[in-house]
Amino acid sequence: MEKAQGIVRDFLRGKNSATADVENFDPNAQFDNEEPSFSGGSEPEMSKIAPGMYKPVPEKMIYEWMALSRPFRKRNRQFFTTVLVIALLISLILFFSGQFLPIAMVFSVVFLNYVLAVVPPPEVSHRITTFGINVEGNLYYWEELGRFWFDTKHDSTLLMIETIRFPGRLILVLPKDKKEVVSEILSEVLLQQKPPLSSFEKIAKWIQEKFPLE
Repeated sequence: MEKAQGIVRDFLRGKNSATADVENFDPNAQFDNEEPSFSGGSEPEMSKIAPGMYKPVPEKMIYEWMALSRPFRKRNRQFFTTVLVIALLISLILFFSGQFLPIAMVFSVVFLNYVLAVVPPPEVSHRITTFGINVEGNLYYWEELGRFWFDTKHDSTLLMIETIRFPGRLILVLPKDKKEVVSEILSEVLLQQKPPLSSFEKIAKWIQEKFPLE
């Protein structure tokens, strides 16, 4: 917790080395009582063209980490066998019902799951900046984000953030040793609160628990 607070304090006081000092942060370091400012320690300048408006402040990086673009775990043969059997049963039901087009959709989903389970995802950069959260060049502004919380999937720690963009949630893979730091930084802007499960999520969770694929 002290390390995370130190990173936030360093940035608020205009230090550009906030990210570089993550591993070397001294929790016993002394800080003066100067008022923090996100503009690098100086007051924002007034615009000479538009009265009453401030000059734009350049984006500054607060924290960065590298992680997979999505949670990944290698599947065993039992998983693929179970998925294929389920797909065949559904296809037989659709075939005898005269629904031929959905059969193609079923096998398309099976193929997609096969690719996602076999091909490892690439490693991408994640950055928290003064503008928002940047994922491999795709910036989500703070105004677009809501609550955040943490979850786990495939033995990976996930950072979940509500967003107004489709599909409504930003899911980021987070190294376990970065959780405390990221939580402390995001709490300066966003509310940490896990929303209740929706009806669809409750059904999906029940099916996953009752009928595991592996």
